[in-house]
Amino acid sequence: MAERSVQVDHATLNWWVVKYSPMVAARAQLKKRPTLNSWRMDEAYIRVRGKWMYLFRAVDKTGNTLDFMLPERRNRPAAARFFAKALSSNGIPSKIVIDKSGANAAGIREVDITLVRF
Repeated sequence: MAERSVQVDHATLNWWVVKYSPMVAARAQLKKRPTLNSWRMDEAYIRVRGKWMYLFRAVDKTGNTLDFMLPERRNRPAAARFFAKALSSNGIPSKIVIDKSGANAAGIREVDITLVRF
């Protein structure tokens, strides 16, 4: 805007973000490439801004990140939130590969996906 000598208040920019970001997100979701049928899900304990958190991450066979989440705890509710979020934005895969964590298996069961083999 400055290149065109237009002065815009910060409140106007904030209003534009609130108004137009859902439309941009919806268009981006439509152009998203389809994911492969097999997912791999893992978690790591990392430090974010001085605070220890778990990184839940789902990747497809080629290693493309499908979704991630940073919960404070590694438990059933956190795993269920992650799987619900990943499944809603990427669809239902034919297979999800997880480690032997009881939280992950319980999270998948809580989301109640009967089509998923693991």
